[in-house]
Amino acid sequence: HVQLVESGGGSVQAGGSLRLSCAASGYTYSSYCMGWFRQAPGKEREGVAAIDSDGSTSYADSVKGRFSISRDGGKRTLYLQMSSLKPEDTAMYYCAADCRGAPEVVRGTLLVDFAYWGQGTQVTVS
Repeated sequence: HVQLVESGGGSVQAGGSLRLSCAASGYTYSSYCMGWFRQAPGKEREGVAAIDSDGSTSYADSVKGRFSISRDGGKRTLYLQMSSLKPEDTAMYYCAADCRGAPEVVRGTLLVDFAYWGQGTQVTVS
């Protein structure tokens, strides 16, 4: 049974930073493609960042250069370091695992589907 538990969300002023964490269990962590999505009220879910099993990373244009995805195999934890935060980054952020196909960025949008999802952690930027 795959479990993904996010943490690290909160409220921050514009220009600030946050680091989200996702604790993973129930599968062979290192072999999984994983990523982060977000969804703001009234908006569609948006892919933020993904890291493939070989360590390659992909980012939506809206966060490229400001966000960084990484993983710690020993701790079975996925991270999203967010810097230079903007009010438009306000959303519920979800961790996800087991990509259905390779992540790709098309016209600035990160396109990837996942089999497993966490419950989300709220990020509010004012």
